[in-house]
Amino acid sequence: MKEETHIRINSFKAWMLAARPKTLTAAAVPVMVGLSLAYSDVGAAKFNVIPAILCVLFAFIMQIDANFINDYFDYARGNDDETRLGPRRACAQGWVTPYGMKCAIAFTTLAACALGLPLVIYGGVEMVVVGALCVLFCFLYTTTLSYLGLGDLLVLVFFGLVPVCVTYYLLTGTVTAEVVVASVSCGLVIDTLLLVNNYRDMENDAKAGKNTLVVKIGAKMGRKAYLLAGVLAVAAGAVFAFSHRPWASVLPLVYLAFHYATYCKMVRINKGKALNIVLGETARNMFFYGLLFSIGILLK
Repeated sequence: MKEETHIRINSFKAWMLAARPKTLTAAAVPVMVGLSLAYSDVGAAKFNVIPAILCVLFAFIMQIDANFINDYFDYARGNDDETRLGPRRACAQGWVTPYGMKCAIAFTTLAACALGLPLVIYGGVEMVVVGALCVLFCFLYTTTLSYLGLGDLLVLVFFGLVPVCVTYYLLTGTVTAEVVVASVSCGLVIDTLLLVNNYRDMENDAKAGKNTLVVKIGAKMGRKAYLLAGVLAVAAGAVFAFSHRPWASVLPLVYLAFHYATYCKMVRINKGKALNIVLGETARNMFFYGLLFSIGILLK
């Protein structure tokens, strides 16, 4: 951590830290699941690589865009002060200038739109609406909706339903009930990352008027919500046991073991910066889930 205090302003390292590459797993998991479902249903011969690559790139750039937006607006609100328990933020630490961050937000927003626009060829003009909503709620989350306790709902929609269903639709032209179930499962797993983040910051969020779900229900119920989200994700996937891809309901049970172990660590640590260990393990578990679920989908 000492080395981070000597980062040159607007340097490559500063921008890498601002982009928060570890969070890209949250963008990767739902697209990976959507692509696995599509590949399983259409087969290698009909699987279109171009929209698949565009979906991955769009998801990654939108995640970086969201991180930049969060960094800048939390800095502007004064939320990222010396009391912050989570990882350091670029604007607050002076690694990136506010003007530079605003330029970066403009660039990543436009880049995401440029990458998403060709998807109109494969999914029709409604893809413009989907892309516009992704950009709009990317801004609304940090500036407004997270303060109203709607962050968890947005995760279910924009890290579950939208990426999984839209990715599948672009490669198959339809959406099935199984795809919707898989999207909900992904959203629940990714929400564990938000829940532990908000659990760690519960006291600071309450002081800042940020009424997250954890602030509303309290620490004890916040921990239970974290555990329950992972359990429900795996339980929802049980529907695949009755399909032509039963392994998709079996392999995620391995994730559940890791998730429970991390939950126990969360209970032991309880509060403070040490919860960043739980945050890191949750991100790891989330990726394990996506990988195991995707492999299970492809195994027949």
